[in-house]
Amino acid sequence: MAVPTVVRNLMALAAALVVFLGMTLAQTPGGGQTTPPGGGTSSPGGGGGNVPGGGAGNIPSPSPGNIPGRSTQPTIPQTPTGQTPFPDIQRPIFLSGKVMMSDGSPVPDGIVIERMCGGNVRPEGYVDSKGRFSFQLGQNMGVFADASTGSFGDPMGSSRMGGGSSMGNTGAMGGTRGVSERDLTNCELRANLAGYRSDVVQLAGRRFMDNPEVGTIILHRLANVEGLTISATTAMAPKDAKKAFDKGREAAKKNKTAEAVKDFEKAVELYPRYAVAWYNLGLVKEQQKDGESARKAYQQALAADSRYVNPYMQLAQISAAENKWQDVADTTDRVLKLNPYDFPRAYFLNAAANFNLKKYDAAERSAREALKNDASNQVPRIHHLLGLVLAQKRDYAGAIPEIQAYLKAVPFAADADTVKKQLTELQRLSGTSESAEKKQ
Repeated sequence: MAVPTVVRNLMALAAALVVFLGMTLAQTPGGGQTTPPGGGTSSPGGGGGNVPGGGAGNIPSPSPGNIPGRSTQPTIPQTPTGQTPFPDIQRPIFLSGKVMMSDGSPVPDGIVIERMCGGNVRPEGYVDSKGRFSFQLGQNMGVFADASTGSFGDPMGSSRMGGGSSMGNTGAMGGTRGVSERDLTNCELRANLAGYRSDVVQLAGRRFMDNPEVGTIILHRLANVEGLTISATTAMAPKDAKKAFDKGREAAKKNKTAEAVKDFEKAVELYPRYAVAWYNLGLVKEQQKDGESARKAYQQALAADSRYVNPYMQLAQISAAENKWQDVADTTDRVLKLNPYDFPRAYFLNAAANFNLKKYDAAERSAREALKNDASNQVPRIHHLLGLVLAQKRDYAGAIPEIQAYLKAVPFAADADTVKKQLTELQRLSGTSESAEKKQ
């Protein structure tokens, strides 16, 4: 029977992929992103892993990358005079407001305020210790998404610590060209904190001369969620430790890694249970290419606070870079037990790990959960991975729409030509290409 041969051909195409697994590996310390006190992001470093069929290539990259020529602006109805109600002119639009917790508890430092437009999410600013925020839209230099946002690659072009290049998106999300009133037609503002649901503020109709105050955004704690991207130990840090941490964070943002390491080390010396300081020390150690020290720092963070999710995500990425797939599976299993709702990236890594361990049923379950938790399609690579898993299970008819969904989401991806070849092979295996030719 010829099927095994064509299956091998398909898998050989998959093995030919040479792409990054890490989210923004060259752009952040070890692939990670720096975090504010108590909050953070984990865009951890590493890449690599085998594709179906045991090839030597890396597993599909989750980075969506920029999509040249693809407009994300909604259609604007024209007025009777033929003029659009909101001119596409970039003028400074300032927003300010407050975040409160629904249970009346103190607002944790490091909450990120995000702008979501048509499913695309862009971090805009931080909430301070008093719960206030204030920023100019589209000018979010030095703001990093929370670990729960799943932004493997930032299609909105936000700057990152580590001297990496900005992607410079010039679409409706603002990017380097600023924001116009027209860009806000399909946008809303929200607070991002894993384990919490945010109220939203509609931005449609807002003009640059409007009062910048948007009011209060309430965060509601989700039931049955233990894992968060803030650490409970932060509030107990003594004043001098917090001061050292803040200095380290500022130094890290300026890419002064040696200074940042010294300040973070001082913070944890003064307060050994300072989980967020340990985590940020790990990020900078990764930037310095000191993976072993980074791993130890992340482990210390978890020893201080076992419910702090960010270090788990970094450790999973380090293990993925080393092709230690059982470690990746075990670590992400822990994340998903702590918080099964907010981390599509954890599901993605779990699927990738099981995929490389040839546990295809488990890989399929995790990939489908990743899609369920990635409603805004921040990680379109999930579709590709699920397609490859289904191809391994010889469910070619099921694999085809997943591969097509990936190509539709990122038609100009670096591996688009290879993925198109995979699609052609899948269509041939399922007989759909032959049927299409007969219809023509």
